[in-house]
Amino acid sequence: MFKYTLRALLALLTAVAAAAPSAAQTFPSKPIRFVVPYAAGGATDLIARTIGEKLSASLGQPVVVDNRPGAATILGAQLVAKSEADGHTILMATSTTLAINASLYSKLTYDPVRDFAPVTLVIEHPFVLLVNPTVPAQSVQDLIALAKSKSGQLAYASGGSGSFPHLAMALFQSMTGIDVIHVPYKGSAPALTDLMGGQVAMMFDNTALNYVKGGRLRALAVTTKQRLQVLPDVPAMAEAGVPGYELSAWQGVVAPAGTPGPVVEKLNGEIVRALKLPDVQARLTADGGHIITSSPEEFASYIRSEIVRFAKIVKASGARVD
Repeated sequence: MFKYTLRALLALLTAVAAAAPSAAQTFPSKPIRFVVPYAAGGATDLIARTIGEKLSASLGQPVVVDNRPGAATILGAQLVAKSEADGHTILMATSTTLAINASLYSKLTYDPVRDFAPVTLVIEHPFVLLVNPTVPAQSVQDLIALAKSKSGQLAYASGGSGSFPHLAMALFQSMTGIDVIHVPYKGSAPALTDLMGGQVAMMFDNTALNYVKGGRLRALAVTTKQRLQVLPDVPAMAEAGVPGYELSAWQGVVAPAGTPGPVVEKLNGEIVRALKLPDVQARLTADGGHIITSSPEEFASYIRSEIVRFAKIVKASGARVD
């Protein structure tokens, strides 16, 4: 009896082991749903649609972008976290989804580490420190001096409490010792409108390239270690006198936790291959973005390190959603 049971168990384990590679060989067996936790037309949506188009061609199945905006990407994230772990539902996650929300929300409805299988990093987007042209500051050091001379009087805009521009300014304040007033808006578009109108003095943003080139806003520094090709005359923050300041928003693809390893590897290979195509690179880096791919293991490690880093920034900002 024992021998029979042991023989049956070994047969079962062999069958399971044999099934693993076949899962990758047959994947995908139906259309892939690519969830974007933002409305159509934004930067994250553009990235997902660009990747999805290439994946559809290489995998031989339609890739359908499913926009699920709301609650700082939480709605889309929890949808994917609860989806079947077979690779046919994936998420275009962001630094907000996988790093910021972990500290911003006291009761987050998903766990950014336990509930997802990282596939690959995709791109990072630097931010630009912007001022209204009427502000008498031609450099970061000028702005710091101005803010200190008018402590608690200058206002800055953001796309909302806990948004990336808010956290970027919180880090800037903590590293420079300035005291400025936070004016949160319902998104970056109205915030930029008031910045250009002079209602607020400054803002961090990554969508205002045309306004800078058109002279409606002045760019003082970028948040990366090096200058951007699209803004070659604008110094990096470290160059501008704030050494150690570095902050970028990023996007990456994740699948539900438990997705078979061979399926994750197949998705990783196809997405990384797509991101190396010249037309994809031209399209995704036109606004200053920097494509930065990774292995699933590297992405998992990166997510954990970013959770720790943003926890400190969120704490400094005072932002909290209960």
